[in-house]
Amino acid sequence: MGRGKIIIRRIDNSTSRQVTFSKRRNGLLKKAKELSILCDAEVGLMVFSGTGRLYDFASTSMKSVIDRYNKAKEDHNNLTNATSEDMFWQREAACMRQKLQMLRENQRHLMGEELSGLRLKDLQNLENQLEMSLRGIRTKKDQILTNEIQELSQKGNLIHQENIELYKEVQVYNQHKGGGSNDRAADKFPQVCPHGLSSRDEMRVPFLHLELCQPQQQQNYEMAPSDPILGLQLN
Repeated sequence: MGRGKIIIRRIDNSTSRQVTFSKRRNGLLKKAKELSILCDAEVGLMVFSGTGRLYDFASTSMKSVIDRYNKAKEDHNNLTNATSEDMFWQREAACMRQKLQMLRENQRHLMGEELSGLRLKDLQNLENQLEMSLRGIRTKKDQILTNEIQELSQKGNLIHQENIELYKEVQVYNQHKGGGSNDRAADKFPQVCPHGLSSRDEMRVPFLHLELCQPQQQQNYEMAPSDPILGLQLN
């Protein structure tokens, strides 16, 4: 006659529970010992009774079994973390590829390509986007042109002021030149050239094809027939 199945649940009777614990504990320790011998396995077993008493078995030593367990657990956690990190970066790469594909498709639409699949609303949105971009480009271009015009205007004003100063220097030069022809007068009033050279130094400077024309604010000035045309032009 076979043994009937026992329902696996807590035994309420304390005496029966203690007897069952002793029998099954001894059987568990015996099986652990047999497993280590038959299969050349490193086995460590620890059992605490309901009263807190410890029963243990180790095929080598309990310390070596625990150290090996901790190392294996740590390696398993590291492998799990590495796998999780790999999965994270794979998802990120897939998301970036999807965004790149959308950007390329949008760029082709902006270039007027592959518009057959767009609806009327999509085409209107694309048109508005192009108009806004074109408006911004024109505004930036106008700003750059305005800045260049202002810069050229300032340079023109500086050149005009230099032209006026050059005109005054030429007048002083002509007055000193007409004041006397002897060497003492020439030494007393050195003949000044527009470039700060004396008439003697000017003889040694190559001719640069310079022409002087009168500035606008000096048009009413009465010039002598021998006065040069004022202003500076380089040929």
